[in-house]
Amino acid sequence: MPAARVEYVAPWWVVWLHSVPHLGLRLQPVDSTFSPRDESYRESLLFLGLVAAVCLGLHLILLTAYLVCVCCCRQDDAVQAKRRSSCCVTWTAVVAGLICCAAVGVGFYGNSETNDGVYQLIYSLDNANHTFSGIDTLVSGTTQKMKVELEQHLTRLSEIFAARGDYIQTLKFMQQMAGNILGQLSGFPEWGEVTAELTKLSDQTGYVEYYRWLSYLLLFILDLVLCFIACLGLAKRSRCLLALMLCCGLLALLLSWTSLAADTATAVATSDFCVAPDTFILNITEGQIRTEVTRYYLYCSQSLSSPFQQALTIFQRSLTTMQIQVVGLLQFAVPLFPTAEKDLLGIQLLLNSSESSLHQLTAMLDCRGLHKDYLDALTGICYDGIEGLLYLGLFSLLAALAFSTVICAGPRAWKHLTTRDRDYDDIDDDDPFNPQARRIAAHNPPRGQLRSFCSYSSGLGSQTSLQPPAQTISNAPVSEYMNQAVLFGGNPRYENVPLIGRGSPPPTVTGAPEQSHGCGPCWGNTDKTSANPENPVHKGRKRKQFCS
Repeated sequence: MPAARVEYVAPWWVVWLHSVPHLGLRLQPVDSTFSPRDESYRESLLFLGLVAAVCLGLHLILLTAYLVCVCCCRQDDAVQAKRRSSCCVTWTAVVAGLICCAAVGVGFYGNSETNDGVYQLIYSLDNANHTFSGIDTLVSGTTQKMKVELEQHLTRLSEIFAARGDYIQTLKFMQQMAGNILGQLSGFPEWGEVTAELTKLSDQTGYVEYYRWLSYLLLFILDLVLCFIACLGLAKRSRCLLALMLCCGLLALLLSWTSLAADTATAVATSDFCVAPDTFILNITEGQIRTEVTRYYLYCSQSLSSPFQQALTIFQRSLTTMQIQVVGLLQFAVPLFPTAEKDLLGIQLLLNSSESSLHQLTAMLDCRGLHKDYLDALTGICYDGIEGLLYLGLFSLLAALAFSTVICAGPRAWKHLTTRDRDYDDIDDDDPFNPQARRIAAHNPPRGQLRSFCSYSSGLGSQTSLQPPAQTISNAPVSEYMNQAVLFGGNPRYENVPLIGRGSPPPTVTGAPEQSHGCGPCWGNTDKTSANPENPVHKGRKRKQFCS
């Protein structure tokens, strides 16, 4: 007896998706029973895609309105607005990046789950296809043996046993048993059409799944690349990267809503199938396979007897009867007709081979193997497959949210970069705190002759034409000093130039100071001890004074 059936229970998300209203293009209710050949049912799935398209349109309208408001608004406090804008753009980019990464992670998981479920379905279909092909092969092989090979042996034996009527009757009885076997074999369903449809379904499913999985993988990579471009554009403050990010962000937004529409329609259609898969299979196989055979494999319960049990029993009994007859002929007829031994042994070998085929056929026709494949297929498509589609739908929503955030932050980042460049353009080139002026001064130091800020006139005749002291030292510290003086808006002071890089005090100037009427410096002794040449501390030290 077949084992008790492992019950299939539809998961809660299948029931929830099946309860989604099914409406036609004219908003009329449509039956939610899975029937892909019905035009109204296909329109209800198309309506779900149109709902996603309408949501995309509303989303774009809201984004456009927000971008217009951001571009047209004026900021009163420029400094505070700039700080708020910079902080807002930074945190918006961080949040968008986190949402994008989370979306890609969820998408990878959902894509893997869907792929596993679909390939489990394909594997189950291939196993069922192999079982059906094996049944057809065993039935056709046994039929060929009984019709051709057994008939040839019986014909030759009839010629050999022509003189013995009892042996002829035995041969006719064996021929009758072979006819019974052929009659029972002809009652088995032919699985050729089912095998062809399963092969076609498996190939198409594998083809579609490969490109679906590859498309989502490319979409994940595109989202990550766009996220990287957005972060790079903000870090490099590149308006070209920001413009590229905005354009590609709109494309990613469109792809996200498109994938959401496809996932929703596919998930709802698959849920409609998974709610009542037995009913759909019974309807689609009607006219090709007997209903009792289909129910036997779909339910596989102890209350249902095998529709092949009687045929297999007759097959077994007929083979056993034929084997008994062959053994009797080998025992009694071969001593009288030695030439009949070869054909009798051939018949015995054929019957043994047919008995082996009978055991294999009994195992293949049992419902437990095919029912297990059926449950595995349902588990793959209704559990893993639909669960993966739900995660892919969540990925689409998160990706749309992330790129909407990036698009909303794009104009603020653009205005922030534009304001920053304008602020640098407003800085005076002579401003000592201008970074550009500093870089220019560092790379292009002044080389021209610089004038002193005061005259060197004096009351003494020898000092009236006093000139700046000759520079007898290296130019390296002088150039450094001049560069620093020019950088901070002044001219170099020649009276201090010789002191740079000099290891000894300035030379002593002798002579009595006279009244000076100019603005130049007056050289002389500043204290009484400085004129004493005996003083080792103040010997030769002179101070520079400005005379009134």
